[in-house]
Amino acid sequence: MRYFKIFLVTGVLVAAVSWLSYTFWYAYQPKPLRLQGQIEAQQYNISSKVPGRLNQVYVRKGDQVEKGQLIFTILSPEIDAKLAQALAGRDTAEAVAEEVNIGARKEQIEAARDKWKQAKAASELMEKTFLRIDNLYEAGVVAEQKRDEAHTKLQGTKFSENAAYQMFKMADDGAREETKKAAAGKVRMAEGAVAEVEVYAADTRIESWHDGEVTQILLQSGELAPQGFPVVTIMDIDDAWAVFHVREDRLAEFKKGAEFNVTIPALGTSHYLFRVSHVAVMGDFAIWRATNGDKGFDMRSFEVEARPRTPIAGIRAGMSVLIEEK
Repeated sequence: MRYFKIFLVTGVLVAAVSWLSYTFWYAYQPKPLRLQGQIEAQQYNISSKVPGRLNQVYVRKGDQVEKGQLIFTILSPEIDAKLAQALAGRDTAEAVAEEVNIGARKEQIEAARDKWKQAKAASELMEKTFLRIDNLYEAGVVAEQKRDEAHTKLQGTKFSENAAYQMFKMADDGAREETKKAAAGKVRMAEGAVAEVEVYAADTRIESWHDGEVTQILLQSGELAPQGFPVVTIMDIDDAWAVFHVREDRLAEFKKGAEFNVTIPALGTSHYLFRVSHVAVMGDFAIWRATNGDKGFDMRSFEVEARPRTPIAGIRAGMSVLIEEK
């Protein structure tokens, strides 16, 4: 009995020492390293370059939208007024150009021709009158002053005839080539003004440029939308990636192109293969960690982006992503 008690006590002591030894050994074993990140996805802000009042928003949060789908419309009476002005300016420029290209009306040409003929007849009459007075002057019947006066009137009628002829010729020939080019240029300028306003008018109906899911609606129907303000935000979950913050002493394991398995707790215990696509140092505001012993520097943090090798069903932005190493 005595030996049994000694054996029992010895066994208990050995067991206690073994348990304590194992506990201390396990406590000082390196712990599995865990890195935690989160899923992010590409977001797009849908806005308009035309300020105005929101007429109607055609989507709600959670809706799946496709490229080209109408998202919202803007009511802008100012655009309608500017378009009317631009159209009126274009019509005026086209009318002026048409008049320049066609030339003077037939009635205007005939009137100019009659003016020229009238001036020509007056010039011919004055020429005959001057010849008579000149003959009388040679015969000594009239004074030299009368002859000079008749000669001056003759020159005046010649100038009037030439001016009338030039006016007739101008009306008959039409506008100069430079005038036609200037008129055509004004038409193009007016058409450009119309096209510019039409572009703004078209931007009152905003369509999505991408496929995705509506995540935010910042303005509702009836509210004023400033120029470029993001009215609706959509997210393309098919363009998703994971973001981790890694100390630089472990950065060698996450070079661009490196692959590793992760778990996404929200999707269960399955493992998913990711590949590093981008590595960038974080700003000075990020966490710095002092090193131990003789390393003599403070380690910075880097942002590592990794994309899944294959599409992951059910993935959502904001989900946690875990990397565990033993």
